[in-house]
Amino acid sequence: MLAYVAKRLALAVGTVLAAVVIVFLLVHASDTTPGAVRAGAGATAERVAAENEALGWNRPLWVQFTDYLGQLVQGDLGTSLVDGRDLAADLADRLPVTASIALFATLLSGVVGVLLGVTAAVRGGRLGRLITTGSGVALSLPAFWVGILFVYLLSLQLGWFPATGYTEFAADPVGWASSIAIPVVTLAVGGAAIIARTAAAGMREALAQEHIRTLRAMGTPRWRIRYVHALRYASVPVVSTLGIQFIALFGGSVIIENLFALPGLGQASQAAASSSDFPALVGVVVVATVVVVVTNLLLDLVVAALDPKVRTP
Repeated sequence: MLAYVAKRLALAVGTVLAAVVIVFLLVHASDTTPGAVRAGAGATAERVAAENEALGWNRPLWVQFTDYLGQLVQGDLGTSLVDGRDLAADLADRLPVTASIALFATLLSGVVGVLLGVTAAVRGGRLGRLITTGSGVALSLPAFWVGILFVYLLSLQLGWFPATGYTEFAADPVGWASSIAIPVVTLAVGGAAIIARTAAAGMREALAQEHIRTLRAMGTPRWRIRYVHALRYASVPVVSTLGIQFIALFGGSVIIENLFALPGLGQASQAAASSSDFPALVGVVVVATVVVVVTNLLLDLVVAALDPKVRTP
């Protein structure tokens, strides 16, 4: 197990380093320079050149990369070209917004999806077909359309939750929960449909296994067969799907964050891309990559614990 963990850690570090190299090279391949961004529109060529020189843009590429890598190791993401804000502090404030929405949406979709999927596999019949059909419909609905529908119903009509905006947890925990409720439910709709289908397929496969038939012949209670032995067998693909879903929600939060005016990483990435704020854009990519890599690492360890065959050399 230790060897498996060491390999996964080495792969995680290599993935982060590769992402840093790629985004660093893409930034330097752009037609725009940091000096032009800092100088602003209408700046003279001399002013732009002076800004580039001050920012070290004219130094050799490998020198710039090693300096930036040294800053990253120390947790320094640089400063914004637009307003000079400290990017490490800014992204640290934004990270909990995106992470909380993705995490709670994943958890909600996991609970609802497993309940529906297990019910569809165990009960079958009309109820099973209804759940399968409903999950197919939910998968076809765009997230932004679902969000608008929930805003209309839960905010404008019923007044249960605010339509937009974000409240920090430290300032008002109840207000914080209310501010992320609709975004979380919006993202959980499609995720629950995916988990329901995955759980249903896994349960059907599990219930057809030879060891499950043996347990039935031994007189093991039906509930124990279904919800202990079969569900553990089916949990491996469900856990893998949940991990991938969290990564997808974390990385694809731009539309939802802008729809609900949430100050997360998605909103920051859009602002950085539209203003050509290279340090901010690179910082968002680095932070998102680290979160994704850590999530993948934890996912691999959980799957390996559930299924020992995964960690077999």
